[in-house]
Amino acid sequence: MKVMINGAAREVAEGMTVAQAVRTLTEAHSGVAVAVNDEVVTRGAWETTALRDSDRVEVLTAVQGG
Repeated sequence: MKVMINGAAREVAEGMTVAQAVRTLTEAHSGVAVAVNDEVVTRGAWETTALRDSDRVEVLTAVQGG
């Protein structure tokens, strides 16, 4: 199935979860936020929230620096 992750079209396995999508983008375990179709997905729901065809996923990571 096809989803948009951070504005890029990606072909992913049927039933991929939010947690799996996050792991494809970052190894960070903290400072990560996710929205699917403009709705924030709480970290506790990442493992059980399956993506569907044409979903729009935004994965944001906090960055330190100055």
